[in-house]
Amino acid sequence: MNNETIEADFSDIEVENYVEDYSEEGLWSKIKDNVASIGIGLIYKALQLYYVAQSPKCPMKVKTGIYGALGYLISPFDFIPDFAPIVGYTDDAAAIGIALLLAQMYIDDDIKAQARGKIKDIFGVKALEKLDEE
Repeated sequence: MNNETIEADFSDIEVENYVEDYSEEGLWSKIKDNVASIGIGLIYKALQLYYVAQSPKCPMKVKTGIYGALGYLISPFDFIPDFAPIVGYTDDAAAIGIALLLAQMYIDDDIKAQARGKIKDIFGVKALEKLDEE
């Protein structure tokens, strides 16, 4: 998938409209309050994005895509309402997945370890076991 395709996918969801919805407090609240609905795998991916956006190696254009995707995850106003049974986080997962494609070259073992460490801090060792099963 090339950058033009990725940008086209982002414009379909209009993730750039959600950059202003991003905040660290909003991200932590969404993760903690909705783990059962979101799923530990999607949370792990969102945390990878969070930590890669903190990296000085990550360019601003990629950070903007990351913050848009994380803002989309946080926002209660998106294409498919989060409270919709079964499909509620499908569009959020798509936005996170696209941002991961943009950021993949900046996600290293340290970023993954930070994300796993945060999952352990928030949810405990059992959550890491579930993550390993996925």
